[in-house]
Amino acid sequence: MPMLETGEWFIYGTVIVPAAPTAVWDAWTTEAGARTFFAPECRIDLRVGGAYEMFFEPDAPPGSRGGEGLTILAIQPEQMLSITWNAPPHLTKVRNQMTHVTVRLEPIDTNHTKVTLHHDGWGIGGEWDMAYKYFDRAWNDIVLPRLRQRFESGPIQWEKE
Repeated sequence: MPMLETGEWFIYGTVIVPAAPTAVWDAWTTEAGARTFFAPECRIDLRVGGAYEMFFEPDAPPGSRGGEGLTILAIQPEQMLSITWNAPPHLTKVRNQMTHVTVRLEPIDTNHTKVTLHHDGWGIGGEWDMAYKYFDRAWNDIVLPRLRQRFESGPIQWEKE
């Protein structure tokens, strides 16, 4: 687990996406865009304090659908999005506590964008360790690769996943 000098654990991920920053920004910040790589259903209200919810199991009962009750903390258009995040539903002891995710976009050229993700605010031990491991894999092995895939070969076909 990477650690800051302060002793704070964090998850770090990065990916180069074959798209302009505007297109990558739209993928992260619009419902239509997020459904192309992040989750089959979502609710995004792009304003500070607005909803940023990703429903990975949209047919599950409320509270069990995925990233529910999440909000936007800060926005810098086409450069940075900061949101709250919670543990998956099966980790009930830490589910209602929020961590913090920041996504940054950096143009490489007109058709390539570097996306950096930083996830912090972790507790230590028990379900916190389980949540950390879950999201280290989720961000770096699933979400960021799917973002790149979305621009390389098209939107995720959720019915096939």
